[in-house]
Amino acid sequence: MEKNKLGFWSIVLLGINGIIGSGIFLLPNKAMALIGPASLLVMIFDMFLVLAITFCFAEASGLFKDNGGAYIYAKKAFGNFFGYEVGFLSWMTRIIAYATMSVGFATALAGVFPSLGTPLMKDIIVTVILVLLAIVNLLGLELYKIVQNAATIAKIIPFILFIGMGIFYIQPANFEPFFPGGTYTPGTFGAAAVMLFFAFTGFESIAIAAAEMENPQKNLPKATLVTIFIVSAIYLLLLTCAIGIMGYGLADTKAPVQEAFGRIAGTFGTTIVAAGTLVSIGGLCIGSSFITPHSCLALAQKQMMPAFMARENRFGAPHWCIIISTLIAMLIAYTGSFTFLASISVVSRFSQYIPTCLAILVFRKTMADTPRAFRIPFGPVIPVIAVLVSLWLLSQATFQQIAMGLGAAVIAVPFYWFIRKNQTEE
Repeated sequence: MEKNKLGFWSIVLLGINGIIGSGIFLLPNKAMALIGPASLLVMIFDMFLVLAITFCFAEASGLFKDNGGAYIYAKKAFGNFFGYEVGFLSWMTRIIAYATMSVGFATALAGVFPSLGTPLMKDIIVTVILVLLAIVNLLGLELYKIVQNAATIAKIIPFILFIGMGIFYIQPANFEPFFPGGTYTPGTFGAAAVMLFFAFTGFESIAIAAAEMENPQKNLPKATLVTIFIVSAIYLLLLTCAIGIMGYGLADTKAPVQEAFGRIAGTFGTTIVAAGTLVSIGGLCIGSSFITPHSCLALAQKQMMPAFMARENRFGAPHWCIIISTLIAMLIAYTGSFTFLASISVVSRFSQYIPTCLAILVFRKTMADTPRAFRIPFGPVIPVIAVLVSLWLLSQATFQQIAMGLGAAVIAVPFYWFIRKNQTEE
């Protein structure tokens, strides 16, 4: 075994930790309200789209040694401008996800203490979380390393217990009617798919870790498949149990998994899911509070942002990146509910997914002779399907979701020309 390289199961655990988060704890009720038990089909649809996109990241990551992910792929395939756009949007995507997770924490807390469920209390909780984590990072304390493993365990245990017990309490009658009102309403599948896709986001971390893997050509595709299928199995079993236990009553809950487990295990079920939800989402917030400003720092160090943003304070923390990222996240968090922000987060992530899938088609021609750690089977079929389905999914989003999710692409344009002009003058 190569020293310091990730083995097969290490990369699987990394992927599971990167994917499972606030979405599956807090979105089943919204999906149930939209499309009923048919949300199980939506979950399967999202799973196959995730697999297709992940394969594209897997092949692309094997072609480059540099860090940067989607930014590197877009720059190499389509030039500096598109690379900059993807890099800038990647930072914005992390900010939106950070804002979404902080609202998710406030939502989960309101599930435990209903008096905290008002919009004002949500904003206060979000402000306290973001300010505290900004202070921690400004002091150079990498708290996320301490809580990461605990958060991973905390998010898995409630699922295992709930599924293990809940499967015996499923009532087939709770799956009827399959669609609300007995008939399918056009547009609800797409809306639910956009929303539930958030539960799968973070899968790109699997491919990004390819350079750190032991024998990536053999292990990466297998680890990718195993990770996605394990996560999908957990999600489908969890959603099946929740629907089977509560039926359409699931749509009226604020903390769906928590309330469903409470139905069969009383206070024990409610408490363990509540604790697992808060620790899991809290751990993601802590990790995001570190990663988000450092993705901004990476842009500044590549001279893709104003020079002052690359400065660090006496604790070695990128203070300007932390402050700016936190303020933007705070403003975004104030704009809506967890469900709304989750959909915005999904839309923004396609600014990385679609360019990476398209880049594969370019690399097949421009880098045909370059050795690959992994090559997607069936030629261009999977990348093309991934792009077309992704575009269809984006078309299901509302104008407001697209404007907020991808609006940073417009904001990035003057930054690009300003920075390029300064570099030319220098």
